Amino acid sequence: MTTERAATLGELKNQGFEIISVREEMRRNLMKKLADDEEIFPGIIGYQDSVIPQIENAILSGQDIILLGERGQAKSRIIRSLISLLDEFTPILSGVEIPENPLNPISAQGKRLIEERGDEAAIQWLHRDARYGEKLATPDITIADLIGEVDPIKIAEGRYLSDAEALHFGLIPHTNRGIFAINELPDLAERIQVGLLNVMEERDVQIRGHKIRLPLDILIVATANPEDYTNRGRIITPLKDRYGSQIRTHYPQSVLEEIAVMEQEQTKLDLGEYRENVPSFMAHIIAEITQLARKSPDISQSSGVSVRATVANYEALLANALRRAITVGEQDVVPRISDLPFIMPSLQGKVEFEAMEEGREDKIMEKLFSDSIKTVFTRYTEMEDMETISQQFSEGMNVTTGESLPSEDYAAIIHKVEGMDAAVQILYPNDNPALRASAVEFILEGLHLNQMLNKDRVGGRATYRGNSSEL
Repeated sequence: MTTERAATLGELKNQGFEIISVREEMRRNLMKKLADDEEIFPGIIGYQDSVIPQIENAILSGQDIILLGERGQAKSRIIRSLISLLDEFTPILSGVEIPENPLNPISAQGKRLIEERGDEAAIQWLHRDARYGEKLATPDITIADLIGEVDPIKIAEGRYLSDAEALHFGLIPHTNRGIFAINELPDLAERIQVGLLNVMEERDVQIRGHKIRLPLDILIVATANPEDYTNRGRIITPLKDRYGSQIRTHYPQSVLEEIAVMEQEQTKLDLGEYRENVPSFMAHIIAEITQLARKSPDISQSSGVSVRATVANYEALLANALRRAITVGEQDVVPRISDLPFIMPSLQGKVEFEAMEEGREDKIMEKLFSDSIKTVFTRYTEMEDMETISQQFSEGMNVTTGESLPSEDYAAIIHKVEGMDAAVQILYPNDNPALRASAVEFILEGLHLNQMLNKDRVGGRATYRGNSSEL
């Protein structure tokens, strides 16, 4: 391909430029990326051995694709990243309503332009980012939105109703020579779904009695919730049949994948003089909360628990740690166990609870927090190493922690409780006061949840004491 882009159809022909179909273009570029061992979907975590190979196979076979999955499973991101498989620039006819292959126009307007101008017809070069169209399916979408409608302005200009150029095309024809995505496909009314059949297979588009042959060069992809797609009968069977590949997405299958997504997607803010430092056990706890929520019978699993819940919880946790650092005059932003109650507002907005009495939601979330801390505590510590610590509390010792306390207050706890310094060093072998304070809270809460300590809570403070001590 020459480096000088053609400006007219004649120049394009003289260069011997080859224009292939969108599906073949994507197939060719995918084959090259696979041969070069290039990452196909950067930023997509946890799908390398499951979803991505299926998508690659669908593209290699030239099939339309529907992704089935609950919310927050990167379906839209995957679809939008498909544009990376298109050529960076492709030539289209200039001055026509829809993007047209200059060597093979499909609309009446495009064909007329070639007849009138011939090799002098102007062309422009369309970047791949402009070759993507997307629409969220809603019940009020019309055929005019997706396919097209008679244009009253063109009729007023003197064109006849029978004239194909009296039509105004919708979103799908305007994405000709590209990729069009329909999100939440089951929400389309059945009569609109019928309209898609012709676009995807027969190519005969009918608009208010107009039947025109419009062989669109387009890849149609869609997303849907599995419950809507398979159980409620909201997809007409012929439309299901048109999609060559139905690919099931999923949530991160491990805590490490959940953490990787969480850290990748969190909003990175300029902290100025403050330093963010998240203990690995706190990151694991946030990820574990989401993983356990996806198994909880008290939370609607048909709606799913999005990775967005993990990200929002993580951001809320860091926000409270930042607020504390500012308030107590510290530079280290380090989240603690006592910050977890402050993620409740973010989590409540991301899950749907099963029908139950009012006020039960808080108890469900508190249990998620407790179970997550206990699981991670078992992962990070050995209980026999904690016996020296718990024994001192049984003999009458007690300590108080709180989300508003400065880190230096925890140095006194480490000094007071024999064996605490060694336990903290195992978690964080450094002298950072904020990290050590977080480790102290983790150890004390872990011992409490394993029934080795009692805990009394008043406001934002928690007092840990031995099981045999009196109030």
